[in-house]
Amino acid sequence: MKSTIRIRMSSHDAHYGGGLVDGARMLQLFGDVATELLIINDGDEGLFKAYDSVEFMAPVYAGDFIEATGEIIKVGNTSRKMVFEAKKVIVPRPDLNDSAADVLDIPVIVCKASGTCVVPKDNQRNS
Repeated sequence: MKSTIRIRMSSHDAHYGGGLVDGARMLQLFGDVATELLIINDGDEGLFKAYDSVEFMAPVYAGDFIEATGEIIKVGNTSRKMVFEAKKVIVPRPDLNDSAADVLDIPVIVCKASGTCVVPKDNQRNS
C-alpha cells in the first residue's frame, strides 16, 4: 500500500539563508503520508513511534515542489513498518524570470527514511 502527497515549499518553509528549507520539513511530510497510510490500512491515524533511519540527500529550497511517498512494508499486531522517499519534481527558475519554473525530467531524491507507526488494537477498524 502506497500514498503520495505533493506540496510546494513556500517562503515560510525556508529556515536558512538562500531560501534553504529545514530538513525537518521532509519528516513532517513523511508524518502526513504515514497518517494517510494508517487511515487507509486501519481506519485510525495511529502514532508515529520512531524513525529507524533518515538520510538527507539534496537541498530543498523555497519554490521547490516536493513529492513525498510512503509505503507500508510490514504489518505486525499493532506496528506498521514504513519506508519513505521525498523527491524534488519542479524547481523555480529565477534566472529566467520571477515566475519561471521547470519540471525535472528526472526527479531529485532529497530524503529517504524508514520508521514504525503503531495503531492500538482497540483503534484498528479495517484490519
